[in-house]
Amino acid sequence: MNVSLRQLRVFRAVAEQASFSRAGDQLGLTQPAVSRAVRELEQALELRLLDRTTREVVLTDAGQRLLPKLARALDELDEVLLAARKEGGQAMGSVHVASSPTLSASLMPAIIAACRQRYPLLRLHLQDQVQRLNVAAVRGGEADFGLVVEPEPGDDLWQEEVLVDDFWLVCRGDHPLAAGAWVSWRQLDGEPLVLLDDSSGSRPLIDQLLLRHGLDCPVAQQLGHSHSVFRMAAAGIGVSITPGLAMPLPAGCGLVARPLLPRASRRIVLIRRCNRTLSPAAESLWRLVLEMRQPLQRLAEEIMERALSGN
Repeated sequence: MNVSLRQLRVFRAVAEQASFSRAGDQLGLTQPAVSRAVRELEQALELRLLDRTTREVVLTDAGQRLLPKLARALDELDEVLLAARKEGGQAMGSVHVASSPTLSASLMPAIIAACRQRYPLLRLHLQDQVQRLNVAAVRGGEADFGLVVEPEPGDDLWQEEVLVDDFWLVCRGDHPLAAGAWVSWRQLDGEPLVLLDDSSGSRPLIDQLLLRHGLDCPVAQQLGHSHSVFRMAAAGIGVSITPGLAMPLPAGCGLVARPLLPRASRRIVLIRRCNRTLSPAAESLWRLVLEMRQPLQRLAEEIMERALSGN
């Protein structure tokens, strides 16, 4: 049976208005278009629904039986469509975002606050875990999208850059490398390092930088959290190469941060599955984060300035 929603709406309007012309005015259609839609509906149903004369339009018995049920069905359909439209326009529902502890602490508070202000009916659930688990959660659908350090290229993930975060040297204030305003990568050759472990999104980038500069630096300790790295560095176990968003340094630890030259950075990106449509709520939040790229970049710079000033 080939019946269209347009035909059903036209029939209802004609039946309620008792007029083809008034139904056309209500629906924004010409009278011939209204007549054609009703005729096509009757042919599809193999039923006469309306009796027409030059003076009036009245429902047949079949039309009288159909109209109340059809009106209820169309009203329910309109309610469903209106709710779907509201969900898209107001960003209602739940969104799961995966983010590493460093990014959760530095960037996500501003994102969550902006989300609450823009979309008060949206519930943002933060999955705070290491990079490897974040990427797996997005790939597996447990998270709608992730805010992560740029992962290895792959055909299954779509990436959009949010900001750039520089790498810095962190060492004790009495270390020889702390004497200058900056440190060259070559000055690190032979220095024992305290680094984040392989679960971090930054570790592969740091390893690549050491290799690129031809540095032979023994890894004294590798740990899962920046706070632990800083405490090891403060104890003199080694120096650390640290992203700016891992700051600030622990208060009273005696550590200092120095820029590494030539400059090296990591890209913080949003990731989502390719060829998968986000829910309206998740799409709204994704676009909100992209709108916040400049404020988030400024926030990252402010975090680093506070670290350098000791605040």
